[in-house]
Amino acid sequence: MASLNQQFLYSILIIAIGYILKRSHIIKEKDGEGLARIIFNITLPGLIIVTFSDIVFESSLLLLIIAGVVYGLVSGFIGLWVFRNQGRYNKGMLGMMVPGFNIGLFAYPLVDGIWGQEGLKYFGMFDVGNAFIVFGFSYLIGSYYSGEQVKLNFRMVAGKLSKSLPLLTYIIICALNISGLKLPGLVLEVSDIISKANMPLSLLLLGIYLNFTFEKGYGKYIVKFLLTKYGLGLIVGLALFFLLPFEDMFRYTLLIGLILPTAVSVLPYSVEFGYDQKFVGTVSNMTIIISFLLVWAITNIIL
Repeated sequence: MASLNQQFLYSILIIAIGYILKRSHIIKEKDGEGLARIIFNITLPGLIIVTFSDIVFESSLLLLIIAGVVYGLVSGFIGLWVFRNQGRYNKGMLGMMVPGFNIGLFAYPLVDGIWGQEGLKYFGMFDVGNAFIVFGFSYLIGSYYSGEQVKLNFRMVAGKLSKSLPLLTYIIICALNISGLKLPGLVLEVSDIISKANMPLSLLLLGIYLNFTFEKGYGKYIVKFLLTKYGLGLIVGLALFFLLPFEDMFRYTLLIGLILPTAVSVLPYSVEFGYDQKFVGTVSNMTIIISFLLVWAITNIIL
């Protein structure tokens, strides 16, 4: 228990450093864009290579991919139903934020510190399913209700997915693993060195993007969104945790995975589709804080 709380303390301190650097104007918030690209295109793929190069696939791991997709679809349709009377613009903006989770930046650093490589392989599989929701379903919702009238088709979804280097890394490494092929030792060693930077850089980025300034008039939308996202996540997560007959790590993954923050992709989506960027950024920051507190509380109870 002490080491668990110590990991959360370290995480809070690193996030705080990022926030203080931004508030002190040593680092600007726009600098976070470059840092995010480094994480998504270098350190996170390196971590995936190290974690999945020797993975032994089990049926439960493949079920996590399915779980990520199914839950994303169900929660997305529930979100659209909840916000059905909010007008087309708000329905699209709120609806696209309900499905999909911030796993790469938020969950990976905590999971790595708490469960290590064993935890990462489970959350990695869940993230594969989550990627199809984030880059497919969420994009479709935001796009459709913005007035773009974009229809879901294979080319559009494939185009979005092909731009996700972490997802491509998942697919390539898993394919190599299943085929029995191994990456050269040099590649694994370099990836291992690079992967060690993923945790501190991800936590620093969360601090850089953290914002405690909330605009008036957002209250009713924020409350309704948070109740929908976390109410559904907690109910389904707890039910699966206590009812599923799978190993502990599988159940931990679903319990924690369903209460993670909203996906970071909703921010560029809000720009692309003309939604209120300030609102989307505010809600995204709130989900980071709420998820951090929930994950800390739940892990202290179950571990």
